[in-house]
Amino acid sequence: MRATSPLRTLTELVLRVGRYPGICVLDSALNRGLVSDEELLRIPQLIRGRRGSVAARGYLAEADGRAQSPLETRTRLRCVDGRVPPDALQLEVRDDDGYLLGIGDLGWRGPQVIAEADGRDAHDTPDAAFADRRRQNRLVNAGWTVLRFTWADTLRPDYIPWTVRQAIAAAARC
Repeated sequence: MRATSPLRTLTELVLRVGRYPGICVLDSALNRGLVSDEELLRIPQLIRGRRGSVAARGYLAEADGRAQSPLETRTRLRCVDGRVPPDALQLEVRDDDGYLLGIGDLGWRGPQVIAEADGRDAHDTPDAAFADRRRQNRLVNAGWTVLRFTWADTLRPDYIPWTVRQAIAAAARC
């Protein structure tokens, strides 16, 4: 069976898909180590002059290998589009002694807000749900607001950024 390299596959894909699926694929390839940041820098040369290349170059600028799932990517993009971009991905929150309380998928350090992208595969087992609750309790007790989003939430362009803005505003009032 003939196959193309990951870089070649990404090059062709970003020319043919929309922004959200394009960035999801780029993030996933980076996260899994299928391509490096340096390899992605070659794509603009490979797509120069081709139909879809202008949009694809924008996708490349937004790619981030710290996203651990398409749901995390979509949640981040909703925040970016809603003008509340996170200032951290995979944000480690530690107590004063350096103990790791939890890692948030997306974070806003100043107002101490974390957004979690809860997909079915990783969060639907009883053990995962209990671990999520324990981690959330540690973060809340440390003064952080924890927001939880699902795939369905990413289908509503306004919902995630509105919810994040509300949490940031509530933190400012405290």
